[in-house]
Amino acid sequence: MAFMDKLFGSGTKETSSAEEYTELDLGKYEEVMDEEPAETYVRVAELTNLNELPSLKKEIYDGNILMIDISNIKADKLMLDRALKDLKEVIIDVHGDIAGIKEDQVLVTPTGVKIDRSKVIGGRY
Repeated sequence: MAFMDKLFGSGTKETSSAEEYTELDLGKYEEVMDEEPAETYVRVAELTNLNELPSLKKEIYDGNILMIDISNIKADKLMLDRALKDLKEVIIDVHGDIAGIKEDQVLVTPTGVKIDRSKVIGGRY
């Protein structure tokens, strides 16, 4: 039976202790290379009201990829629908793409960049 448990996994989930986790310091990987300009930037944005939409639209028209946090407007269904409709119109105009990532994130891409909606897990699709 132990062989079958190793092969298919047992029905029980093993508990983990705090010692098994390692704290990761990602700060050393966040170097800023100002000398090297790029054609496309990945920008992180937070949408809190409709007044911010023109600057987000400009980023898309400029060819940048946006990861937008919509958690602040999610409670207002009317505002959320209006914002997503406006972003969708820009995406149609530039032939980009838009997709929801988790519950509070929207990924918006410009011309020539499409979003693959399948997940890559462990090198597999």
